[in-house]
Amino acid sequence: MATQGRRPARAGRGGPVRRNKAAPAERFPPPKPAKKTAKVVFDAPEAEPEQPRTFRLGAIPGATPGKWIDAWKQRMPRVPLELVPLAVADQRQALDEVDAALVRLPLDDDALHVIPLYEETTVVVAAIDSHLLAANELTVADLAGEIVIGLSDDALRGADLPGTTPAAFDLLTTEEAIATAASGVGIVVVPMSLARAHHRKDAEHRVLVDGPTSTVALAWPRDRTTPDVDTFVGIVRGRTANSSR
Repeated sequence: MATQGRRPARAGRGGPVRRNKAAPAERFPPPKPAKKTAKVVFDAPEAEPEQPRTFRLGAIPGATPGKWIDAWKQRMPRVPLELVPLAVADQRQALDEVDAALVRLPLDDDALHVIPLYEETTVVVAAIDSHLLAANELTVADLAGEIVIGLSDDALRGADLPGTTPAAFDLLTTEEAIATAASGVGIVVVPMSLARAHHRKDAEHRVLVDGPTSTVALAWPRDRTTPDVDTFVGIVRGRTANSSR
């Protein structure tokens, strides 16, 4: 018979292709919902806000901390700096009321940290028509016979000026003494910064080349070396905000 030698057709070879008639939802099942994760709650307390504070810097007359104060304002904008004027005669006692201070040496006290900063040149202040001003600079020998006005706020602590005569009247403040010297009565011997601070048109000053010098230093109590004090010390020493100590 004609059909006896024919083999049955194999699936997938020449026969009709059966298509998946499943519903689209079955062919493309929806994505599984994301698993919910439990929230982790930490019991650590929140950091306490920084307490408001002020850095109090004492300064004797003639000190010029302007550049250091500017640097402080840039580096510590949230900590105001208060400048507290100090009298040289009271500078040790005043250090108990401020965080740190610019003082004049000597200041011998083991309870203090003291960092010498710079030495000031000493000058002679005299009336604008004084013969002393004919020279560009003076020596102690040039002052022989001159009347030296004593100061109640003497930054030089009674410098020895052989050959001179102390004024016969009471001690005056530096400002009063320079005004008196401008009238032609005596001379005043002070650090240059004080002569500039009390400058007058009727008086002038000359450097006293062999006179005593005055050292300005930064000082603070050893038992109150706070982070703010460390920051100010770093500013004075020229350290940047990223410098290591």
